[in-house]
Amino acid sequence: MSKPAPADFSLPQALLTSFETNDRINQYMIENLPSEAWRAEPPAGKGRTVAAIVAHLHNVRVMWLKTAAKGSEIPDQLDRTNVIPAQAMKGLEQSRAALSAVLKSALESDGRVKGFRPDVAGFFGYLIAHDAHHRGQICMLARQVGHPLPQKAMFGMWEWGTRGKV
Repeated sequence: MSKPAPADFSLPQALLTSFETNDRINQYMIENLPSEAWRAEPPAGKGRTVAAIVAHLHNVRVMWLKTAAKGSEIPDQLDRTNVIPAQAMKGLEQSRAALSAVLKSALESDGRVKGFRPDVAGFFGYLIAHDAHHRGQICMLARQVGHPLPQKAMFGMWEWGTRGKV
């Protein structure tokens, strides 16, 4: 028999916290990425650089904000060819904050996110899965170009209990 949830447990807040934790993991990965990996050309010259993948993460969030949050303050897109890690981290934080407002609003109303189906729970899953997919690409690419993330950082990205704490 499972334990009942604590009286102060809130599923909407837990979902928002998970999205924030996901972003902290993105930030942690960028902080621990060897600088040589940021603009290293992918093997055989095909595909995106790490910088371009990180810009893509943010820019997809901006695309969703343009659909789901028209009329609100939407961060600028990042230039995948010129973005530096500090700009990328700032952009990811801005797009996370803006999307958190969209998610919170949907959780407090009818559960819908404009332009996304089926519902806000699916949108949480989509956003986190998208980021995780590209984190995997970044880690693989960094290794392929000879500048892997330290093993401690690789394991650290799975420490949701640690990364989730403010």
